[in-house]
Amino acid sequence: MERPPLTKRLKRYLRYLLIAGMLRLLQFLSLDTARALGMTLGGWAYALAGGERRKALKSLARAFPERTDAERDALARGAFRHLAAAALEVASTRALDAGLEALVSWPDADRRVLEAALAKGKGVVFVSGHVGNWELLARRVAKAGYPSQSIAKETSDPRLTALVEDFRAKGGVRSIWRGQEGAARAMLRALRGGEILGILIDQDTRVQSVFVPFFGALAATPRAAADLALRTGAAVVVGFCQRDGAGYRLTMEEVPHPDGTEREAAVQALTAALSQRIEAAIRRAPEQWVWMHQRWKTRPPEDVPPALADAPPDPAR
Repeated sequence: MERPPLTKRLKRYLRYLLIAGMLRLLQFLSLDTARALGMTLGGWAYALAGGERRKALKSLARAFPERTDAERDALARGAFRHLAAAALEVASTRALDAGLEALVSWPDADRRVLEAALAKGKGVVFVSGHVGNWELLARRVAKAGYPSQSIAKETSDPRLTALVEDFRAKGGVRSIWRGQEGAARAMLRALRGGEILGILIDQDTRVQSVFVPFFGALAATPRAAADLALRTGAAVVVGFCQRDGAGYRLTMEEVPHPDGTEREAAVQALTAALSQRIEAAIRRAPEQWVWMHQRWKTRPPEDVPPALADAPPDPAR
């Protein structure tokens, strides 16, 4: 692989030093302070980051055409504020880990959903999205003693990737980086070992995808969760960690495998069902999703039926 130019390498190194330094400082904040600071910084980001603000408003106009410009503006500002607050809550690791159970409630009914899925003995494909606080979702489940791994994409800087991996590992969550050699085998091994394998499928990225409805329009949606579940027989659970007052609440639901359909149709049906649950979670609290992401940027080829259209192949597959 060709080495990046010196200026790019220097920029990445300075960015790493800045992030690593900030994380060392933020870890000492209380959760209340981290949340308040995040809300303030998120408001500033909404005012200053014009490009990201326009992306968010464009996405909201597509998802909620019936709402007024003022309502969508309020949702977009709320999304920036929520995302920054959630990030700083996660960064305040000392207070976070000390008060994780109090911060993130996990009702017994939702815990039983996960335990029943694990009891089937074939592992659990745990599907979520960039809704609420997905890092706390994984950390809460792992800290409760459930063996967990998550599928993630490496950053452009290996040092940042290592930083993320270390943070998750300290919370009991092991990472499988999808671009690394042996990633597919690691995913299968986790499920065959009866573990939880977490994956987020609500973004349009360069992985194998199928087009399924999302807020009334077809969106390229990663198919890996459905492929893994159907190949291994693993149970499928969809879950979210959404803000509830000063804390968060976990919700979980098992989604059955499609019956009596051939493999490709089953992948399509299961992916659509999972995407529908993600949309429902977003509708419950629209300000808790990443509207600045360009969710509908990939369009189905005109000469390929939407149910069969795939995005560019995932190099890890």
